[in-house]
Amino acid sequence: MKRLAAIAVLAALWSLGAAAQSRPAPPATPRIYIFDDGAIKGLDPKLFNFKREELKEVDFIDVSYLIVHPRGTLMFDSGEIPDAAFKDGQPVTQGVMSASKPLLPQLAAAGYKPADINYFALSHYHADHTGNANEFAGATWIVQKAERDFMFSPPPQGTIIAVDTFVKLKDAKTKVLNNERFDVFGDGTVVLMPAPGHTPGHQVLAVKLAHRGLVVLAGDLYHYPEERTTGRTPTFEFDAEQSKASRAKIEQFVKDNHGELWIEHDIATHAKLPRSPQYVD
Repeated sequence: MKRLAAIAVLAALWSLGAAAQSRPAPPATPRIYIFDDGAIKGLDPKLFNFKREELKEVDFIDVSYLIVHPRGTLMFDSGEIPDAAFKDGQPVTQGVMSASKPLLPQLAAAGYKPADINYFALSHYHADHTGNANEFAGATWIVQKAERDFMFSPPPQGTIIAVDTFVKLKDAKTKVLNNERFDVFGDGTVVLMPAPGHTPGHQVLAVKLAHRGLVVLAGDLYHYPEERTTGRTPTFEFDAEQSKASRAKIEQFVKDNHGELWIEHDIATHAKLPRSPQYVD
């Protein structure tokens, strides 16, 4: 019996060691992994106050990001279609949204699983960003108070809101922000910034990379690059005037810091960027 107990202890220790070894060592500087979460096709440009001929590209891509920092990890957004919807490796279509691969295997290819994620943040609560939010309920959720209030009291209604995809966040450990910035790792390299308007507590993420410089992950501050030059806003903004003020603030921040802004749905922006397990640093 003693020998069996010893073997069991050794096996448990080996298992813990193997699990630890499977996690990548913390990088020396922050990096961004980009995940392919599918596409959105067939939307009417009128929803965004455009005519078809005014846009270079009508359709969207959908992505999410993992920021790996020397002090921890932050998942920003979580795709449009829950991994549970994928069966036998087949592509999934849900209305205008479609995806050919689930999120978590892409996360695993980078060396991480949901339990390895320290922080989770959404740019906002629309369904094309919350697909796998429940998977990260074990992390500390960072959210603006106005956003959380709208998400859970009372439950919001709408065709672009899927409460079931984020309901587990209600009981997650939560860092609630009051329309304020949050320096996630305390060194100024990964900072959530309030940018309300598209939703009550929409936020963007500023990441300072050692080689590329400042990158602002803009969520749905814009959908099309043409919005940056025309000033037009979607017809379904929570508060269009607030959106314009947020855009002006973030644009000034990008300019002052000689950064770049990644529009999350823009095909052209992300065509130039590597997908996980490669990364941007």
